[in-house]
Amino acid sequence: MKTPHSGYHGNHITLRYFEGWYFRLTLPEIRQTFAFMYSIEDPVGNQPNSGGAVQILGKNEAYLCRTFPDVHKFFASKNNLIFGHWGKTNLKIKPKLLSSAEFNTHVTEGYQAMANLNQGSIYDPVRDEYCRWEYQIKPVYGWGNSQHQQSSAGLFSSLPIFEPGWQITMAHGLATGWIEWRGERYQFANAPAYSEKNWGSSFPQKWFWLNCNSFNGESDLALTAGGGIRQVLWWREEVALIGIHNQGKFYEFAPWNSQISWQIEPWGEWQLQGKLPQYQVVLRGETNLSGTYVRTPTANGLVFNCRDTTLGKLSLSLYDCQGKIIVEADSNQAGLEVGGTPWEKTWVGSN
Repeated sequence: MKTPHSGYHGNHITLRYFEGWYFRLTLPEIRQTFAFMYSIEDPVGNQPNSGGAVQILGKNEAYLCRTFPDVHKFFASKNNLIFGHWGKTNLKIKPKLLSSAEFNTHVTEGYQAMANLNQGSIYDPVRDEYCRWEYQIKPVYGWGNSQHQQSSAGLFSSLPIFEPGWQITMAHGLATGWIEWRGERYQFANAPAYSEKNWGSSFPQKWFWLNCNSFNGESDLALTAGGGIRQVLWWREEVALIGIHNQGKFYEFAPWNSQISWQIEPWGEWQLQGKLPQYQVVLRGETNLSGTYVRTPTANGLVFNCRDTTLGKLSLSLYDCQGKIIVEADSNQAGLEVGGTPWEKTWVGSN
């Protein structure tokens, strides 16, 4: 189920470059989410923003961030979703993927991740304690039908004309393992898991994002939707997409095959509609929580210009061309996000 763009895109030549990964774990029993954000910037080294980072949105959307300045302790596979970064370690070897036991023994601070594993340990200096995690992942859906995995941003996303690149690497999976967070240990089995990545030399000027694979009463339903103003060669364009996996089928609403419209408030409300000849989808996300700001790569390095909640409310309605409901579901554990240049009024757009 390997998706396109699973491998690392950095070439160690381009001076301004970033690559980032997002792993999300939902624990429905306690209504909590843990989101892990990994990034590497200017990996060629000796640049003002060269280095890596780990950001975590933990229980009740609490935030933790640690940086790893040494780019030479970062590693990644060009062909597969395998990457990691060592901070404090007693190993004197070139960084590489370790067995889980070796990692726990030798890496005091750092992380390693792949398609079926997310493992790490970082220190929280404010609370004088470590956050540790290790869980195995069984992928269920990548991005596309089971016979054909697709590029999230379309066929041309392999060419260096879109900034940034974006790929959902796993729309839905089942995670089993544990997380130690602020003195508590959470163990789980077959918990909903998700992962995506982005890469390039610039982030969107402005964007929004919705994600959920933990719907009430629906164990086989996953949604990711997003939109933004992206760079295309020498111009910019507004685009959005909606992807739904349900009962083994993939419903794709994208700029090249459908009509999508959106109305996004500066914070608190997300509305999207997508139309295909065969299907129609309506999404509505909302929150009355204040959310948490996280860092994203910019020309000035990682800065707080992205606002997230992992406890958003979301409703999804998917219809066929006759208006018959295919699936209708809701959740109170959706990921909802706005980012980039702040806007003071409703963002109304379409493609």
